[in-house]
Amino acid sequence: MKLNPYYTNSELRALGFKSVGRNVLVSRTCRIYTPEQISLGSHVLIDDFTILNGEITIGDHVHISSNDELYAGEASITIGDFCGISSRCSFYATSDDFSGASLNNPTVPRAFRFEKNLPIVLEKHVLIGTGCSIMPGVTLGEGCSFGSMTLINKSTEPWGIYVGSPARRIKEREKGLLEFEKKMTGGK
Repeated sequence: MKLNPYYTNSELRALGFKSVGRNVLVSRTCRIYTPEQISLGSHVLIDDFTILNGEITIGDHVHISSNDELYAGEASITIGDFCGISSRCSFYATSDDFSGASLNNPTVPRAFRFEKNLPIVLEKHVLIGTGCSIMPGVTLGEGCSFGSMTLINKSTEPWGIYVGSPARRIKEREKGLLEFEKKMTGGK
């Protein structure tokens, strides 16, 4: 008997997720550290070797590719509907202070560390290329796309194409996909 590479809906519920929508596929090799803080919308696909840790809300029609890391820490990560995240992306809603003003890393008691804990928000239709890093406190505006290896350390304006380290807007993104969304969802 061949094992299904994805958890079944009943298995996901048994893992204790905050909520699970319809047609959700999560790889059995995905590391899920805080299922009670994670909400999964409908039509979600999460591939192999992804890490989910902390308060995470995932909308509908979202794909999270393999080897992604979502660390919400003491903050949260929200991923809107119709978002796509390519492989090897890292989300850090929490970060140590690298200035030298405090000690850092999880082995040090909190009283001796200064951490930045700020939410990350991806609005609808955000597309993130492979190898991107998303830092604490950013909101990625609706319809934005990010080229491979982009460092996203500031919030972005909607419907832009961003590249580089740090991210810079290079042009407008087309909005034709909104018509397809309307047809697919019946205008909802």
